[in-house]
Amino acid sequence: MTEKVDYTLYYWPVPFRGHFLRAILTYAGASWTEGEDIPAFMQKTSAEQPIPFMGPPFLIDHEAGDFALSQMPAIALYLGEQLGLIPDDATSRATTVKIVADANDLIDELTLQGGREMWTAEKWQAFLPRFKKWMSFWEAELAASKTGLLLDTEDLTVADIVSATLWMTMAERFEDIYQLLKEEAPLTLAYAHEIWQLPVFQKFSTDTISKYGNSYCGGQIEESLRKVIK
Repeated sequence: MTEKVDYTLYYWPVPFRGHFLRAILTYAGASWTEGEDIPAFMQKTSAEQPIPFMGPPFLIDHEAGDFALSQMPAIALYLGEQLGLIPDDATSRATTVKIVADANDLIDELTLQGGREMWTAEKWQAFLPRFKKWMSFWEAELAASKTGLLLDTEDLTVADIVSATLWMTMAERFEDIYQLLKEEAPLTLAYAHEIWQLPVFQKFSTDTISKYGNSYCGGQIEESLRKVIK
């Protein structure tokens, strides 16, 4: 008998944009499979695709009649609603959307809009002040919170999961980013590390290394990123 799967997630075999969604699914204990033939889906017309999209990730929810959704922030919020990981009050919900969108924007900038250009030493030096400012967003959120965390680690939300996945995935692969976080955003690093120490995420991190090695975003853009991050 074939094991029942709740979702199919289509994303490249790297721990980049789609990895936020893998982390949400993992924390919630949801069952999913990694979809294949992404290039074939991308070549289809909008009418032929499960949902119009330019590139992955996209998700199919089999429990909802094969409902399909693209765009990482939209999928993250949808999964959060489905899996009980979104706060009930309007301000917290809005903050969750904001944090997920910030994470999405940051990784776009970190990869120069998906590799439209390649990094040079000069571009990286010019970007560093902006990168530090991105870090300060999380630092300010954490400093303003009453507990020192966006939420208690025993009751994580999508905002917590996305934030920890953003920073720990980077920190585990780039020693210089880890050191920069340590200097510029110590609250953020401590917060993300505390979440990453939960057994579910320790296994998630180990499984990620097993599946994808030390890769991050892949391709020539990762190659150029590694050259400038010594």
